[in-house]
Amino acid sequence: MEDIQIRSFLEHDIYAVQQLNKKEGWNTLVQQEEETLCAWLNSEPALIALSEGEVVGYLRGLTDGTVTLYICELLVKENYRSRGVAEHLIRTAHECFPSTRVEMLASSDSEGYYADRGYRAFHGFRKSAEEI
Repeated sequence: MEDIQIRSFLEHDIYAVQQLNKKEGWNTLVQQEEETLCAWLNSEPALIALSEGEVVGYLRGLTDGTVTLYICELLVKENYRSRGVAEHLIRTAHECFPSTRVEMLASSDSEGYYADRGYRAFHGFRKSAEEI
């Protein structure tokens, strides 16, 4: 794999994260910029993937540290996909909490990616704050 560095999220990374979100069409995260930053600052793990100093991907997760590591968002810049960046981010996050199981939701676009890597499908539901 090319030279990809993984490090913890820093507050100034939010601009690059939001640029990736915008390009991906994740508009709720972009529009709710204060809430998105708050989420990043209160998430563990919160990891940034860099190539030559450029943010090329990220992973934001939540964990109890023992049983479950839930990946909230995982995004890799389009021209860096299929280069192992996502796997590197997931592996790094799991190394921080090695006893946990890794859980994440997938879209129809990413479902095959995870199935091909041995993840089992599970059923989930979502309701936004405005719908409650």
